[in-house]
Amino acid sequence: MKKLKFKLVIAYDGTAYEGWQMQKIGTGVQQIVEEALAKLFPGRPRLHSSSRTDTGVHALGMVAHVEISRAGFKMPVARLALALNSYLPDDIRVMSAVRCRADFHARFDATGKQYRYFVWNHPAMNPLICHSAWHVPRKLDLPAMRSAAKLFVGKHDFKSFAGTRSYEMKSNVRTLTRCDIKKSGAQLAFIIEGDGFLYKMCRGIVGTLVQVGQGKIAVVEIKNILASRDRRVAGVTAPAQGLVLWKVFYERCPR
Repeated sequence: MKKLKFKLVIAYDGTAYEGWQMQKIGTGVQQIVEEALAKLFPGRPRLHSSSRTDTGVHALGMVAHVEISRAGFKMPVARLALALNSYLPDDIRVMSAVRCRADFHARFDATGKQYRYFVWNHPAMNPLICHSAWHVPRKLDLPAMRSAAKLFVGKHDFKSFAGTRSYEMKSNVRTLTRCDIKKSGAQLAFIIEGDGFLYKMCRGIVGTLVQVGQGKIAVVEIKNILASRDRRVAGVTAPAQGLVLWKVFYERCPR
């Protein structure tokens, strides 16, 4: 059966979900989007995503692909995002939906990702962003955090910053091309780009940088923490609600 392939860019507030992936217990964002697809097209089309996000983590640029039978696709491509959104809850939105190459794969063609983590650094939490930022009331040393952030850029073994899995990874080596911090009033945005990420790695990095800003970890210790390959010597894991999968990068045009 001839099929058409589409690239979707999906945004969601992860507060109410057990992450992206289909779950045995609880609801993943993937399940909700696949249920919307099933209402529009026969055969219950399956989504294949570029990433997984954990419970409570958000996304602005989650990329996924889906194949739909040519015979069952009876609308203009320009209407696909609108049609899907009509069946989705307000906290999940398809931002774009386009035809893509038959050999495009959302996960295996991805060359990198950008995550952003938001911290509200003020004695009083901003109630408008309480589900999308980490409240750190004590004033942080921004120059120290920026100096420490630079030490994460490059190719390193990031085991010290990853969450514990029930299995051992083949490699904990990843390459970060960007790790910096932007400030806008009381809000800090930690911007982290790389070729791949370990489980809870971004949150481990941000938690450690915040503790640098609090004076609990010295900037010069970052290299030693990386070299130790021991999660116990790094900083805390930042809460899930501040993390957003911002963008996924591809070398080739998916179309």
